[in-house]
Amino acid sequence: MNAVKSIEANLIRLALKGDQRAFADLVGMYQDKLYHLAYRMLYNRQEAEDAVQETFLRVFRNMERYDESMKFSTWIYRITTNLAIDRLRRRKPGFSLDAEVPEHDGLDGYSMFASEDASPEDEVLLSETQRIIRAAIETLPPKYKSVMVLRYLEDLSLQEISDVLDMPVTTIKTRVHRGREFLRKKLEHKL
Repeated sequence: MNAVKSIEANLIRLALKGDQRAFADLVGMYQDKLYHLAYRMLYNRQEAEDAVQETFLRVFRNMERYDESMKFSTWIYRITTNLAIDRLRRRKPGFSLDAEVPEHDGLDGYSMFASEDASPEDEVLLSETQRIIRAAIETLPPKYKSVMVLRYLEDLSLQEISDVLDMPVTTIKTRVHRGREFLRKKLEHKL
């Protein structure tokens, strides 16, 4: 363990003097650890990667501010933690159909709705989630259910839904919003 600390201390001294190779080695030492920390806080692969990248940018820009009496790991972990907290604060609470689904990297809530373009692999991966979403849609009050089905399953525009249901677009917008809120509340503990 002392050898690792000695290597780290040497890399820090070199990085403080502007040695880019030493900084790259520090990145290599901490990259995976910081990613795991950020991911555990954010539960989103892309956001965790972004937080780690921002951490290293800040460390690089502020290397001269590093207090050598502190442990480097404490300093860099604090930066990552603060960045993750900032990202969490910017998030809106609850489930969003626009948000990435944690169990399915790269997919958002809208992708859970049935699609004619889905591959067999996608259908297998999404079938359980689709079942949960469909069950939630089934529980919607009829005035919201019809709007949500037309909007998200049939992919109609607000104007088209207005024409189909013979209602003002403002009413359709309100029902879409309330339907999404209803679904969010239903799905927030299931997905």
